[in-house]
Amino acid sequence: MCGIWALFGSDDCLSTQCTCAMKIAHRGPDAFRFENVNGFTNCCFGFHRLAIVDHLYGMQPLRIKKFPFLWLCYNGEIYNHLQLKEKFEFEYQTKVDGEILLHLYERFGVEKMAALLDGVFAFVLLDTANRKVFLGRDTFGVRPMFRMLTDDGFLAVSSEAKGLTEITHSMPRPPEVTPFPPGHFEVFTLKSSGKVESVQLGRFHSCTDEPKHAVHDSVRGLLSGFELETVKSNIRVLFENAVRKRLMAHRRIGCLLSGGLDSSLVAATLVKLAKEDELTYPVQTFAIGTEDSPDILAARKVAAHIGSEHHEVIFTPEEGIRAIQEVIYHLETYDITTVRASIGMYLVSKYIREKTDSVVIFSGEGSDELTQGYIYFHKARLASVPNSELTQGYIYFHKARLASLPNSELTQGCIYFHKAPSPKAAAEESERLMKELYLFDVLRADRTTAAHGLELRVPFLDHRLCAYFLSLPEEMRVPKDGVEKHLLRESFKGLNLIPDDILWRRKEAFSDGLSSTKKSWFSYLQDHVEAEVNESQLEMAAKVFPHFPPKTKEGYHYRQVFEKYYPGRAVWLSHYWMPRWIKASDPSARTLSIYKPDKDE
Repeated sequence: MCGIWALFGSDDCLSTQCTCAMKIAHRGPDAFRFENVNGFTNCCFGFHRLAIVDHLYGMQPLRIKKFPFLWLCYNGEIYNHLQLKEKFEFEYQTKVDGEILLHLYERFGVEKMAALLDGVFAFVLLDTANRKVFLGRDTFGVRPMFRMLTDDGFLAVSSEAKGLTEITHSMPRPPEVTPFPPGHFEVFTLKSSGKVESVQLGRFHSCTDEPKHAVHDSVRGLLSGFELETVKSNIRVLFENAVRKRLMAHRRIGCLLSGGLDSSLVAATLVKLAKEDELTYPVQTFAIGTEDSPDILAARKVAAHIGSEHHEVIFTPEEGIRAIQEVIYHLETYDITTVRASIGMYLVSKYIREKTDSVVIFSGEGSDELTQGYIYFHKARLASVPNSELTQGYIYFHKARLASLPNSELTQGCIYFHKAPSPKAAAEESERLMKELYLFDVLRADRTTAAHGLELRVPFLDHRLCAYFLSLPEEMRVPKDGVEKHLLRESFKGLNLIPDDILWRRKEAFSDGLSSTKKSWFSYLQDHVEAEVNESQLEMAAKVFPHFPPKTKEGYHYRQVFEKYYPGRAVWLSHYWMPRWIKASDPSARTLSIYKPDKDE
């Protein structure tokens, strides 16, 4: 995890512009370099380094003797760089995983180069010999990158949008700062003036496609066919491989552990593989919540089961509320659910940075989107009605028709109501969520960890694992018997990898998981915003904030904070994260009629 920043065709003195690069310094606390491009006095690179591999030669922009005309600035990890080096017989000059980009580009060009990379990345590649600039970003946008391009060809690039908001330029109005689209590359011609012209924007990979690097992968044990046992075995093989390849690091590895299914599977597999690889230290796991919160208790149980060095971060509602301003500054968004869910992750990341030596942090992001884990996907049990039957959407009790219940089923006398209209609709929604991860959950996970100089690793977003899971029959992937992520849970049943009650622990709203059983974090937030925003302010929201006017006091408060740091940049949010197939004015699961916290049952 690093911070990259670059300018091509700057309208102002570079020594003035480079102060903007310091706004992303938190991404790379170990070293900083600012370097002009030979022959182009108005072009430069800025780089903030978090040293994970090759401490000696890992500074950027990366240049090697064999290709003196190439300049590379990238943020990421390329997990298959050694396999590709061996396959194509490249001669390395460094031990940096990113060096593979230079060799692949010189041999195959930028599109095939990007498609062959198994990892997470955002890159700026300059070819002065051919006068080209290239940008690219990984399939899910796990690593962030923003671009600003003026009408006259001044290009600015940064890991975070805040690094571009005060760039000076000659345009009469501020040019747009936009996230670079995941899974894409862009080609620019570089003019003698240092200005650029975009000539191609293309997609090199989509989450539903088998990645091109799969042919060079060493995964063994994959079976063909869609029989249930075959599928379960393949999921286990691909998931373990996803965790194993992410062990690549020269810094200490840890894992976030909420005690939910996803983080527990990641942590348990990580500890298992760390022992096999004979890591010289125990894996640290980290949970956050109030003292009696469900997450703290569940994570404690998992940590004891897997044998990790476990840390519990106990926070108070007051600490969470105090963190809101900093969180929104780092997130660069006012999306309600993203802000809410980021506060706990921000505080636990702060603890990790200040109190431990773990730097590479594993997490369970991506599983909810991949495996249809959100509560609004699955069926809810409405009632127990013995001696009844369901015919063509109508419930009959002793042959008397009681009610019309579309999208429902009757199992062992219980009525279940499906929120996803069909397996096909659920599959399409899953793919949509995957493609929007960079706007919401992946954005949250990156910014809250990067704010404290940590590097995030997300095995559930492995290219091969995702492509395989999304290729399965739609009927296999839907929730079953009122249980979300049923196929994933079934795949690890009977292995004793994690405790059975954790394997089948239902998904909780984030605010419930880390909250006291007496009062939820959600409720404390509502009390806080009630004191911050009055009714008259909310009534005027559409006039004050015409772009996506907030409809709740919480939304209004977050928007106020956002505008304080990023005035006039509300268009950075293209839409709010909201559940589908159900009437909802708030993204929290606890506001849905089908949700009931365990402590309320």
